[in-house]
Amino acid sequence: MEYFTETAPTHREVLEKINLKYGGKAKILSHRTVRIGGFLGLFTREGVEISGYIAQDIGRKPRIKLEDEKKKILDTVRSENTLVKVLEEVKSLKEHIESGNGESKTDHTSIEKIATLLSENEFSYNYIKMISDRLKSSLTVDELEDYDFVQDKVVEWIGESILLDNQGFNSSKVVILVGPTGVGKTTTIAKLAAIHGIGTEGRKAKTVRMLTIDNYRIGAQKQIETYGEIMDIPVAVVETYMELQQKINLFSDADLILVDTIGKSPKDYQQLAEMRKVLDACGSYSEVYLAMSATTKVSDVKELLQQFEPFNYRSVILTKLDETMRIGNIVSVLYEKRKTLTYITDGQVVPQDIERASVMRLLKNLEGFNLNKNKLYVKFKEREGVESYD
Repeated sequence: MEYFTETAPTHREVLEKINLKYGGKAKILSHRTVRIGGFLGLFTREGVEISGYIAQDIGRKPRIKLEDEKKKILDTVRSENTLVKVLEEVKSLKEHIESGNGESKTDHTSIEKIATLLSENEFSYNYIKMISDRLKSSLTVDELEDYDFVQDKVVEWIGESILLDNQGFNSSKVVILVGPTGVGKTTTIAKLAAIHGIGTEGRKAKTVRMLTIDNYRIGAQKQIETYGEIMDIPVAVVETYMELQQKINLFSDADLILVDTIGKSPKDYQQLAEMRKVLDACGSYSEVYLAMSATTKVSDVKELLQQFEPFNYRSVILTKLDETMRIGNIVSVLYEKRKTLTYITDGQVVPQDIERASVMRLLKNLEGFNLNKNKLYVKFKEREGVESYD
């Protein structure tokens, strides 16, 4: 079997290159983001690398050989007259005919088109395989011929795979936000403080307090203090376990205490462990949420979920959705790891650019799919908790 690897600046360009070189025989196995171009390691730019293989033509066995196989079965019946032997020969013949030269049959055109579309939306290989296998097992040949029907089914299945935490912070006294550097934790904390402090989403306003242990990053302390002044919400800065415990006790009369943490690399195990010990001061009534940027690639999403697992985070808050049009990376890995979404942020404005996570909000970011919004709304409205969708 012949394999290939091609690169280009964009996903669409590399697909065009593959199609030009190999035609319809090219089958995609994986894709990833790489650095391309440049000189002596300088001036490189982001590109896409796709690997796959060239499907071999399925040959036909000469009719004379099929007749020989049939004769062999009849001879077996006459000589042994055993049902078991006949069934074994029939099964062997069937497998031989269907397998051709040993290569698997080509997928239906609709399945191949869907797989390509999912790949362009940066869904993981395992997720694309899951959807393709489901199409093969669930739909008839006639249904596969109707590409609009196939597309509607796939969008519904994607929506069903999105897990939501609809409870939000209803049962939380202390909410801790963790995550890597640069995902917008401090701004997200301010947004959460605002929407809970003024009582949006039809809920009663809560008394809110903000704490931060991010006093190492230049401007971080000033930023959260400025938000607190604007919203008239008390803010405190702590460094140690003891200080955090004292402030938690001091703010015990509040309905909700939001804790901003230091951005950490998921590979910095020692600092992650140290921060985990400090956060133990928040007590048993606290719940941890993981902030993660929508622009994070599949491999890094998997690593983030795994490395922050010791914090026992309840759910994920997705940030920076406004900076990407592809959500396959997030949907794929959260589905595979069975993790839920609670909130989505899509801008820097406090408190407008935050909303409860919803299936429809994510489906809206699918590229290349024709969304039947009315049908999808009817299917997912109970999970949405909203009265309409624009």
